[in-house]
Amino acid sequence: MSTEEDNDPERFRWLAEGNARQARKRVSAKVVICGKDGRVLLVNPTYKQYWDLPGGMAEANESPTTAAIREVSEELGITVQINGLLLVDWVDAHGPWDDLLVFIFDGGAVGEEDMRRISVMDKELSEFAFFSLELAEAQLRPDMWLKLQRAVEAKRVGVVSYEEFCQSRTE
Repeated sequence: MSTEEDNDPERFRWLAEGNARQARKRVSAKVVICGKDGRVLLVNPTYKQYWDLPGGMAEANESPTTAAIREVSEELGITVQINGLLLVDWVDAHGPWDDLLVFIFDGGAVGEEDMRRISVMDKELSEFAFFSLELAEAQLRPDMWLKLQRAVEAKRVGVVSYEEFCQSRTE
């Protein structure tokens, strides 16, 4: 539906200037993928101390869902089916980082055939493995372990989890 004001070049220019001054958010898109036995797929990044959920950062003008699917494909060579949103967190600016929105999606369960097709496709990863929730805790950074727990609970109860974290106050 187009209106006359949508076609006004002066108004468009004014809106574009306002848009250019607005904040841009970093967006992380991760996926909880389970084996049929309930174990969770984790990846071991080469640039971090701890393991992580598959996924990564969204590119400019890329939706979180598209970013999650792209990142898993680039990292592990499989196309994940997103079954819904489990968690959204806002993390404040801390260290060298601007604030961040974290999206964690339900990637469902992969069957034996998909499990055989998973392989490390990206030099940012050294390996991947499926872990029980109990063993995943030791592999993950404490804040990511809490996010995974909340995501699993969100899936169980069918309600998206949302929290805000001020890491700059705890560093």
